[in-house]
Amino acid sequence: MKILYICTHNRCRSILSEAITNHLSDGRVQAYSAGSQPVGEVHPLSIKYLAELDMNTQGLKSQSWSEFEAEQPDVVVTVCDSAAREACPVWFGDTVKVHWPLPDPSKLEGSDDEVREAFMAVMNTIKKRVQILLNTPLKGLSKTEQQAVLQQCIGSELDTRM
Repeated sequence: MKILYICTHNRCRSILSEAITNHLSDGRVQAYSAGSQPVGEVHPLSIKYLAELDMNTQGLKSQSWSEFEAEQPDVVVTVCDSAAREACPVWFGDTVKVHWPLPDPSKLEGSDDEVREAFMAVMNTIKKRVQILLNTPLKGLSKTEQQAVLQQCIGSELDTRM
């Protein structure tokens, strides 16, 4: 399964989602991330906190969703509200699309501890959603059923202990 995470600037939440998904899936899922208006660099704290949790940060970069025109993702997940409101490129076709909203920890102004806590909270939310995804059989389901199951990951994460 190929998952493309989209956030407008592709510098924090989508990057975190890509790295965490690839780490947890052990090759069962290929995750990528992109933005509709990428800023061209990954937020340094995204790299710092991923590395702190021993997650691979090699190859993470802020890039446009047009970079993935040749790749046909099975699932497109928007992680910021502005990206969720944008019209997806036509080449996404009938790909399953879901919105997994996440707060942006890179915009928090506070102490180092407060910022670290915000990043860790977002990363834990992503971990929970990805674990639910990995434990949910999607093969054999229609695209509508897949979308419903993937959307339920948001509510189900509250019941999952990591």
